[in-house]
Amino acid sequence: MTAVGLPGVTARRSSLDLVLRARELGIVLALILLVAVTAISNPRFLSGQSIRDILLGTAILAVLAVGQAVVVITRNIDLSVGSVLGLSAFTVGTLLRDNPGLPVVVALLVGAAVGGICGALNGVLVRYGNVPALVVTLGTLYVVRGITYFWAGGQQINADELPAGFLDFGNATLVSVPYLVLIALLVLVVTGLVLRSYRAGRELYAMGSSPQAAKLAGIAVGRRTVAAFLVSGALAGLAGVLFAARFGTIDAAAGTGYELNVVAAVVVGGVAVFGGSGSVWGAALGALLLTTIGSALAVLEINQFWQQAIVGGLILLAIGADRLVAARVAATLKKRGSHVG
Repeated sequence: MTAVGLPGVTARRSSLDLVLRARELGIVLALILLVAVTAISNPRFLSGQSIRDILLGTAILAVLAVGQAVVVITRNIDLSVGSVLGLSAFTVGTLLRDNPGLPVVVALLVGAAVGGICGALNGVLVRYGNVPALVVTLGTLYVVRGITYFWAGGQQINADELPAGFLDFGNATLVSVPYLVLIALLVLVVTGLVLRSYRAGRELYAMGSSPQAAKLAGIAVGRRTVAAFLVSGALAGLAGVLFAARFGTIDAAAGTGYELNVVAAVVVGGVAVFGGSGSVWGAALGALLLTTIGSALAVLEINQFWQQAIVGGLILLAIGADRLVAARVAATLKKRGSHVG
């Protein structure tokens, strides 16, 4: 017997998945409505450059959101992703500045490795230190950011110091699709496939649905927890390389505030904050929605304060919906149990 095969867990997951799939459809409809209203007000919103900017912004946020979704599914959270992005971007920028002939693929691997080390550290502290993930990753957020500031020493890496090939990579396309978007799609497809079709992915859902049941079913909860944080860190490191390639200018503040948008994208995208439900596809849709909202407000010349207010409101609505569904499912399961008894 596996944890996901337990009656209570299965019933809860099926009910939640139905609601969360409906939420993903709601995001698509909201996107269509938002784009239509903005385009009617200002047709330039649908220009090629505007769409390109939205896709590039979404690509970086989506890569972060996919890693965050893996962690949240296990009933944890990673608040350090913005700082890890910044450290990875500065590391790769420094490496490329000092070694102009370094291939782009090496830069991608180095960035992912830097992030992976940070993520593994988070996982070890959460698992073996028996400290809540919220506390651990809040601490590493500041530690990693402090390391980056100390290393940078107030300096920044400018675009003219980076190899032309790396900057070209940030703007190049394949059949009119930017490389950064293709990388984000690859990350999304591979992670989604693993979570849906492989035992390791299903075990992450089982851990989030019921940690106690997962342990009784023989799942290596500790090892899976460390692996989830490692994935989140590695993808944050990869996002740092994409950030550096897109913007060219890198300083110690790179990625500041990203963690809040990432959590918002994941929660709004239907990944249940109490774990065990949701998908990386929903998280990516959440990233697209938040990026589009930001671009739409800029086009409509609306104060960017409203973007933060809207994001905060969406988070509250999403969490409220999750808790309402969880309460109803729990009541249904309790009622069934009383009938059985």
